[in-house]
Amino acid sequence: MSRPFLTARWESLLLLNYAVPPEALLPRVPAGTALDLWRGEALVSVVGFMMRDTRVLGVPVPFHRTFEEVNLRFYVTRTTPEGEVRRAVVFVRELVPKRAIATVARVAYNEPYSAVPMSHAIALTPEAGGSVTYGWRDGGREFALRGVASGAAAQSEPGTESEFITEHYWGYTRQRDGGTLEYQVEHPKWDTWALDEATLTGDTSALYGPEFAGVLAGPPRSAFLAVGSEVAVHKGRRIA
Repeated sequence: MSRPFLTARWESLLLLNYAVPPEALLPRVPAGTALDLWRGEALVSVVGFMMRDTRVLGVPVPFHRTFEEVNLRFYVTRTTPEGEVRRAVVFVRELVPKRAIATVARVAYNEPYSAVPMSHAIALTPEAGGSVTYGWRDGGREFALRGVASGAAAQSEPGTESEFITEHYWGYTRQRDGGTLEYQVEHPKWDTWALDEATLTGDTSALYGPEFAGVLAGPPRSAFLAVGSEVAVHKGRRIA
């Protein structure tokens, strides 16, 4: 296996999930992949988390090791020529507070990153739960993603929605020429909570476009918190 392009510890992952009409996602599905449906429904997730001890090719970048990320993603699969089914994510938009990180991700992967002011407030332990909030500003507008959990985190049961949402080990990105880049994401299975409270506030039409505004304006169909772990993102390669 190749040396990881990026390593970090992803912590306090807050995932709010929404059912969306498949036609809103089909134009964004990378070539060679297909929508991955949960019990017949296409889902998108707004995900906030902390990146800590971030390294590129093993080298820590000064002032760029710890920061927030918030992204909007959906789910696809690809069957390799050998018959392996790879469950993966595709990103609609990714936000970080570090301009250099956003630039590297756009150049190396053609990922839809933007740099915006961000903040967080986390009071969470795996044993007792707690609260997580991620805030950011974009275009002069304020946004916040918040979740509250109670009790101890536990591993998702096989076949549950929380497993479907959290257990993806591949990513696909449409390239400028219409091709597709595939990259592997390594991490152990995460302990999670189902949330007692979960909210997304702000003008999502301006942030993500009108095709998602109606969906994201309502309450999520499900919401989870994941403790997180060490993560390795490998260098991408084009698929046929």
